[in-house]
Amino acid sequence: MKIRLSDHFDYKKLLRFTLPSIVMMIFTSIYGVVDGFFVSNFVGKTPFAAVNFIMPFLMILGAIGFMFGTGGSAIIAITMGAGDKEKAKRLFSMFVYVSIACGVVIAVLGILFIRPVAALLGAEGTMLDNCVLYGRVILIALPAFILQYEFQSFFITAEKPQLGLAVTVAAGVTNMVLDALFVGALRWGLVGAAAATAFSQAVGGIVPLVYFGRPNSSLLRLTRTKFDGSALLKACINGSSELMSNISMSIVSMLYNIQLMKYAGEDGVAAYGVLMYVNMIFLAAFIGYSVGAAPVIGYHYGAGNDEELKGLLKRSLVLIGVFSVGMLALAEGLARPLSMIFVGYDPELLSLTLKGFLIYSFSFLFAGIAIYGSSFFTALGNGLVSAVISFLRTLVFQVAAVLIFPLAWGIDGIWMSIVAAELMAALVTVLFLIGKRKKYRY
Repeated sequence: MKIRLSDHFDYKKLLRFTLPSIVMMIFTSIYGVVDGFFVSNFVGKTPFAAVNFIMPFLMILGAIGFMFGTGGSAIIAITMGAGDKEKAKRLFSMFVYVSIACGVVIAVLGILFIRPVAALLGAEGTMLDNCVLYGRVILIALPAFILQYEFQSFFITAEKPQLGLAVTVAAGVTNMVLDALFVGALRWGLVGAAAATAFSQAVGGIVPLVYFGRPNSSLLRLTRTKFDGSALLKACINGSSELMSNISMSIVSMLYNIQLMKYAGEDGVAAYGVLMYVNMIFLAAFIGYSVGAAPVIGYHYGAGNDEELKGLLKRSLVLIGVFSVGMLALAEGLARPLSMIFVGYDPELLSLTLKGFLIYSFSFLFAGIAIYGSSFFTALGNGLVSAVISFLRTLVFQVAAVLIFPLAWGIDGIWMSIVAAELMAALVTVLFLIGKRKKYRY
């Protein structure tokens, strides 16, 4: 039976509706990791470090997709909850068209300035050349990359989460197969890895564009529209938390790399790259659940269903708590085998990675609360609170910790800093949820 945004959601229905989003985000993270696996094992440690060094900059450029996707989806869901489906379609179309235009402009600027940016961050010599080579190929597909992130949210709002999952799987399989072909078989090195990712992003961005551009059975379709500056600004403000989250995480990753180069050299950057790949997969479950639940929250808030909103928050917090404990146990148990996959060829690097892994894993206990809390307030249309949570979690707390902790504990302090930052962000989120409960009647 098809689940609709207007339904009552118990635990079973909530998990059924959000599961495609969770799997979609995890799968997206896994196929992103494939590049790292092939580069590390088939190209070498220095190119692997270069990919992880330039990746935060590339993620910043693609973060606009999260902003329009989450901010726009919340506005569309609230509009549909209020009963104006035609306006929802026009807003959806405008967000997509603006995203394409922004993607083209950002891609051109990124290709032009990637070398000075990489050099400014500290890359030099062979690593600098590798950063530029990998980045420029990836940036060709940036407009599709932005659309891919955006449509992950829009598929859910259109009541087609399974179709969104199918597109993500298709993109992921494309990346994996082409990585094996280009890097493993043909030995094209970094160019091959970047090309495989670019082709997969094209699948993830263009296929949904074709689907929504034609008559379909979903709630949304691309139509003629007109520029609505007020709605666009509201979507940007509302989605600013997700934009800030992605930009902040990328900036912090750059700072981590700088600190790791200082305390452990190239091996530190490579070890951090492994942790980031695993972190992406584990946090993807929290992000996927939050993205999947957001349109439901927005719809019921727009429809004035206070009791349903209260039930959604309560059940979500319980599920997030269960996920958190399970992830910590899983991460601790899989630390060695996962580290072996990427850096098993270098005993010293393996030892460094494993030690970092065992400390870093405790961050999974707290990360889900802040991720969900930020998404919850975005769905309610409160972009300011959402942005504050994301800003504190992904930038302020982490920057402070990664600058201070290493002074006392060396490289172990770098791994500990993320745990402290996530704990502080969780506490702030709880305070906001308590403080805003009367205003939103949840």
